[in-house]
Amino acid sequence: MLIGETFNVAFRSIRANKLRALLTMLGVIIGVGAVITVVAMGTGAQRNVENQINALGANLITIEPSRSRFGGVESSSTVPMTIDDAVALRRDAAEYIDAMAPEMERRQQVEYGNQNINANVKGTTPEYPEARNTRVEYGRMFTTGDDDSRQRYAVLGANVPDNLGQNPAAMIGQTVTIRQIPFEVIGVMASRGSIGWSNPDDEIYIPLTTARFRVMGNDRLGQISLTLPEGVNRNTALIQFERIMRREHRIRPGEGNNFNLRSPTDYLATAEETSKTFSALLLSIAAVSLVVGGIGIMNIMLVSVTERTKEIGIRKALGATRIVIMSQFLIEALMLCLVGGVIGIGFGVVASNLVSKNLGWSTEISPTAVAVAFGFSALVGLFFGLWPARRAASLDPIQSLRYE
Repeated sequence: MLIGETFNVAFRSIRANKLRALLTMLGVIIGVGAVITVVAMGTGAQRNVENQINALGANLITIEPSRSRFGGVESSSTVPMTIDDAVALRRDAAEYIDAMAPEMERRQQVEYGNQNINANVKGTTPEYPEARNTRVEYGRMFTTGDDDSRQRYAVLGANVPDNLGQNPAAMIGQTVTIRQIPFEVIGVMASRGSIGWSNPDDEIYIPLTTARFRVMGNDRLGQISLTLPEGVNRNTALIQFERIMRREHRIRPGEGNNFNLRSPTDYLATAEETSKTFSALLLSIAAVSLVVGGIGIMNIMLVSVTERTKEIGIRKALGATRIVIMSQFLIEALMLCLVGGVIGIGFGVVASNLVSKNLGWSTEISPTAVAVAFGFSALVGLFFGLWPARRAASLDPIQSLRYE
C-alpha cells in the first residue's frame, strides 16, 4: 500500500467517527494547550521581573535592618539602622558609591483641600532619583540646601495627584498637609509601576532632615539605597559595605549580621527559582494529561482493531504485509495526536491571551514550547499507537476473515 493511500485510509477512518475521534483527542488537546499556556505565563512573569529589575537599576544595592543571629539563634527584635550608618558608608566607602539615598518612611494622612488619602511618606536625599534609576517628570527634586535647611518641600509619586483628584502639572506650587504640617509640592515623579509588593508611584518624598525632625521624630532608616560606579567590582563593594556596617553596629567576630545586603540580581534569582518550581509543577500536570490522552488513544485504537478485524483479514488475503498493517494503524494514531496537537496549540494561544487580557498577567508565547508540545504529542501517538498496530499486524488472516 502506498504511503499516500495509507494516510487516506487513516483519515477516512477518523472522519467516519468524528465525535469519537474528538473525545479521543481531548486529552492531547488539553495537555498541549496547558503546556503552551503555562510556559507563556512563566516566560511572561520572568520578563516582568527582568523589567522591574532593570527599572531599579542593575548597579543598585540596598541595605535593610534585620534581626541579629548568634550561634544559630535569632533575636526577637530587629536592630535598627540610623543616619550615622549612612554617614559612615559615605565617608569610608566613597569610591564604591556613585549615588546614595538613605530612606526613612511611615504611612501618614495626607490632605489636599477636601481630599484625604493615606500614603507612604518617605524621607530621603536629593540623590534618590539617581540611586533608584528614576526621574522627576514635573517640577524639580529638592536640593541639598533644602535638606540642610529642613524645608517643607514634597515631591509626589506619579499616582498621588490622581489620587487627590488633580492634574500632575497643576499640583506644582500647591500645598499638601502631612501630619498637620503644610508642605509645598515642588515636583512629581515619573511613573515607575509596582515593584514587588510596593508601588513607588503612590509614595511622597520629602527631605531626609525634614522627615527626621518634623515628621518622624527619630533618625531610624528603613533602608539605604546605593548605586555602584561603572567598573567597580560588586563583590568587593559588598564586602566593604558589610565591613563598615558590622563596625558601626559593633558586631563581634562570629556573630551574624543584623542587616541585609541585597541587590536586584538576588531578587531576580529568587523569582526565577520560584517561577521554575511553579512552572515545573504545572508542566508535570500537563504531561500527565498528555499521557492520559495517549492511553485514551491506545484504548480507542484497540477498539478500532477489534471492529476492523475482517477488514484486516481481507487486506492480508490480498497481500498486505505486517509492515503495511502496522503503518496504517500507527499513522491513524499519529494523525489523532497531531490533529489534537494543532487544536491544542490554538487552545493554548487563546487561553494565554485570555489570561493576559482578563487577569492582567503578563504572558509570552514561546515558539520553543509550541514546537516541544507539538513534537511530544507526535511521540505520544507513536508510543501509544505501537501496541494496537502490532496487535493488528499479528492477526491471523484466516481467523480474521471468519470474525463476525
